[in-house]
Amino acid sequence: MPQPPALAFSPQQFSAIPARWLLGAGLASLLLRAWISETFPISGDEAFFYWWGVYLDWGYSDHPPMVGWLIGLMRATLSDSIWAIRLPAVLLPLALGAALWWGLKSVNRTRAAWAVLLFWLAPLNWLYAIITTDTPLIFWSALSVAALMRAEHRPRLDRAAWGLYALSGVLLGCAFLSKYFSVVLGFTYLMYFLLYRRERLAAFGVLLLCALPGPAVNIAYNMSHGWSNIMFNVYNRNEDARFELRKPLLYIVMMAYLVTPGALWLALRHRKPLWAAAPSQRLLACLVVVPVLFFALLSVKKVIGLHWVLSFYPFGFAYLAFALPADKLKTCAKGLAVFAGLHVLVVAGLYLTTLETWRSAKIYPQIVRSIKTADILRQASSPGTVLMADSYTAASIYGFERRQYMPVFGVGKFHARQDDMLVDFSLYQGKTLRILTPDKPRPEEFQPYFEKVSVNAFMQDGVTFHVVEGTAFNYPAYRAGVLGEAFRRFYNIPVWLPMTGCPFCERYCGQVRCPR
Repeated sequence: MPQPPALAFSPQQFSAIPARWLLGAGLASLLLRAWISETFPISGDEAFFYWWGVYLDWGYSDHPPMVGWLIGLMRATLSDSIWAIRLPAVLLPLALGAALWWGLKSVNRTRAAWAVLLFWLAPLNWLYAIITTDTPLIFWSALSVAALMRAEHRPRLDRAAWGLYALSGVLLGCAFLSKYFSVVLGFTYLMYFLLYRRERLAAFGVLLLCALPGPAVNIAYNMSHGWSNIMFNVYNRNEDARFELRKPLLYIVMMAYLVTPGALWLALRHRKPLWAAAPSQRLLACLVVVPVLFFALLSVKKVIGLHWVLSFYPFGFAYLAFALPADKLKTCAKGLAVFAGLHVLVVAGLYLTTLETWRSAKIYPQIVRSIKTADILRQASSPGTVLMADSYTAASIYGFERRQYMPVFGVGKFHARQDDMLVDFSLYQGKTLRILTPDKPRPEEFQPYFEKVSVNAFMQDGVTFHVVEGTAFNYPAYRAGVLGEAFRRFYNIPVWLPMTGCPFCERYCGQVRCPR
């Protein structure tokens, strides 16, 4: 593929810098991520996804199954400890750097090295040590793009090119089995081929065909599980979507932070070279522009989370590496290093604090719950009773500490409804339940489901926790009051969606599709 004049520079001037800096950035950031992964308490999302790795399946309540499979693999091959579960996230930036190098080195090896360096110097790559659904999504997306880049660099559609297009499609299918945001990557591919590579639309067809097993697995799972992914991602979570000016403004601020101030300033100052590089770096340009515009449009009604754009994050730095004037790459790297250093100092400061330091903070109860989990559970538990929580986040954290799944008592929210597939409340008929909650409970809300209800409180590091103890659990009443409300709110499954199964409905009414 032709390269723009801006890529010309003296190897003697730049070749030694990336190798020296790459080693330092890669090793230092790896060590910091490893330290964070070992010492930082498990987050609510991680604890929730942990159970996906325990109860392996072809899909889960909120998302496709890849993160559950990944955690299951770590548990089976390494251990059940938090460092093992987080290891894929710790190693992710190294894998992404390798993918960038593999995809770009045939264009220009030195610029490809700069792309890896700029990406590794981004602050998130120093701090991101938690495992979420985005971890496999980013990994498979980057590999898919790298394979497509290799295919596009081949001048003819030979056997190797066809194989690379097929590989890119398989990897895109794996990304789809990680998270639905992979659809944005597929859309980006479509726009690229329609705008710039119509002569290779057949190759895109092969790519798409090879990606289809991923959606096929997901559709089969949803048909047999009440379309839980679709209900969550398309219907339940979007009921409150409405325009607010703050949403697009937040998106702009977030993107400026992700690009980092130094890189953004250089991009604005050298916008002409960046624009001039687009014709020779069309795929990279599409990987930057199409997602940015897509999420900008979505931000009109939705708050765009920082993690939403991370599967495209590496390609922005790759484009900078290939489009900035050669003599500005070192300046860009230094700016990124300084910005990352500030983040490292903040993290160091946080680790120097104690629990007492946070006592006046609004999130202090959540901090206590995460750090003093074992102590809280010792105070809340009682022999001969079943311990539950009143929220999915709390239940997941408590359950991870005990390595025993903890059910959620109550209707819950639209997300994280894995309980509906794993918990059969009829098994608790007549038993004594203890519901752990940080908020002062109202006994009358629990009374209909028990013969007797009592409320106790205890202190943990200055935070009051409450335990509702209910004796002789009445499942029929719970089915009518709580499960019935959950059915009305979260299982309004469109009639046009074919169903072969629905664990919640089958327990609730004994049918695949309950009558409304």
